Amino acid sequence: MRAVRSRASEIVGMRVRELRDKGMISRNKLAERADMDVSHLARIENGTGNPTLFVLIQLSTALDISLTTLVKGLSAADLPQDIKPYSEADFRRELRRRDHDA
Repeated sequence: MRAVRSRASEIVGMRVRELRDKGMISRNKLAERADMDVSHLARIENGTGNPTLFVLIQLSTALDISLTTLVKGLSAADLPQDIKPYSEADFRRELRRRDHDA
């Protein structure tokens, strides 16, 4: 089994699976309703997939929920370790640090 891609992927996957289970919808049926391959849905639910915005919209539509239900509370801290977005202030500090180190 592949490792979880990120905390964000893991959380979104758990939410999709919980909502699918709560609605008593099979994985096959949800994949069909969302117009996606069942193996892709399985990877998302297992946290090993990286769903695009389009896929998140497809899933939220098929689950009859708001898109925010899937992503609420996620932050930069939930991204993979190799992705480090900066706030404006952090970005300026990083640029000054780089200039100083150069």
